[in-house]
Amino acid sequence: MTGADGTLVAGVDTSTQSCKVVVCDADTGEIVRQGRGTHPNGTEVDPEHWWTAFEQATADDLLDGVGAIAVGGQQHGMVLLDEHDQVIRPALLWNDTRSAQAAADLVTQLGDATAWAQRVGVVPLAAITVSKLRWVAEHEPEHLSRAATCVLPHDWLTGQIARRLGGEVDGWTTDRGDASGTGYYSAASGDYDRELVRLATGRDLTLPAVLGPADRAGTTGTGALLGPGTGDNAAAALGLGLERGDVVMSLGTSGTAFARHDAPTSDATGEVASYADATGGFLPLVCTLNAARVLSAGAAVLGTDLAGLERLALAAAPGAGGLTLLPYLDGERTPNLPDATGTVSGMTRDNMTPENVARAVVEGMLLGVGAGVDSLRREGVPIDRVHLIGGAVASRAVREIAVDLLGVPVVIPEPGEYVALGAARQAAWTLRGGELPPWRAGTAERLEGSPSSAGQDVRDRYRDLVATMHGV
Repeated sequence: MTGADGTLVAGVDTSTQSCKVVVCDADTGEIVRQGRGTHPNGTEVDPEHWWTAFEQATADDLLDGVGAIAVGGQQHGMVLLDEHDQVIRPALLWNDTRSAQAAADLVTQLGDATAWAQRVGVVPLAAITVSKLRWVAEHEPEHLSRAATCVLPHDWLTGQIARRLGGEVDGWTTDRGDASGTGYYSAASGDYDRELVRLATGRDLTLPAVLGPADRAGTTGTGALLGPGTGDNAAAALGLGLERGDVVMSLGTSGTAFARHDAPTSDATGEVASYADATGGFLPLVCTLNAARVLSAGAAVLGTDLAGLERLALAAAPGAGGLTLLPYLDGERTPNLPDATGTVSGMTRDNMTPENVARAVVEGMLLGVGAGVDSLRREGVPIDRVHLIGGAVASRAVREIAVDLLGVPVVIPEPGEYVALGAARQAAWTLRGGELPPWRAGTAERLEGSPSSAGQDVRDRYRDLVATMHGV
């Protein structure tokens, strides 16, 4: 990496599965080059893999001339560090559900879910960092006894970029967006609730300083600035340029529904987490464990591939002949059912065709994440249209069925690495100072069609099945 000239910025997406880096023009947001590295599968991982993937993604002088870098990262991951800033144990990731009982215990100990919602806007679930801290306290006390600091994946990688590229950093840092997913930071007050850390662990930990949206986290050896970084969903909101009334429905490894909002929320059910965004506002969010991988599982059951699943699903009528899939194949986070399994309901001899099964798989996946849109609306978030993003959107069946099911207009942004783009936009903000750079997002394609009565029937049937099976 050679000296920075201030005309280029880099955004990093350190996600569950990979590290993606885009280098953009600081003024326009145009991508000039990009790279990628891979992460191992699993629900816990040695953070060193994140650095290796970053090195892969930035090989061949990808960062030459870059004036600022920011990192968007998978949320909730617990990285425990000792007094020498060395990793104590593999990071527990958001999708590790072994902390489900710990989460339930924390809710009870504080009083109830309402107490957590009022205190920090987030009710502990297995995914949330505070629950993972409790799990370590109960099951690995020898590791907790060595812990001095707890940071998040984007915090850790930001620090490594400074340290390993010969730069400077003043301790560990984070931002409001990522901190608000820990369960011990309140987006409403803008402060850590250290008493909740003590409730989880029985002791104090040093927590990273929370930087403002365009603050500097450090520098590299070439003088490139490091932005504060943020969580992946807040970065995606920046990359997409969300406006009031826009909700994002992301169909990746997990499913999320989130929107920019002008006030914090306080949902005692725990479905809507009151997160902060990366601009000083708020980002109420619903997250599910099950999204795109439901399609892969459905294709495997039918002995086909994703293209075959698409063809079969589009050959069936809306409603799949009465079949309904609850897609809780990996347990579920929203609703909070970590031990649940998937369910297919309404089977008859007549409707058990490959086409109907494929249609039920796609409908169930969309409705599982789409329930989050309804939850956002319930909390007062205005919803005028849905931006559909993520790997599953490549399926024509997903796009066409979404229009029928979601009940609001659906648009598809141009394909892009929106987490990395949002991080790059934040880096440009840090580099230039002042206002957030007005990068223009790509033109969104509005999908043709409108919600049908059949689609509403499917939504009603899905909600009834969730209530019957799980009482939620």
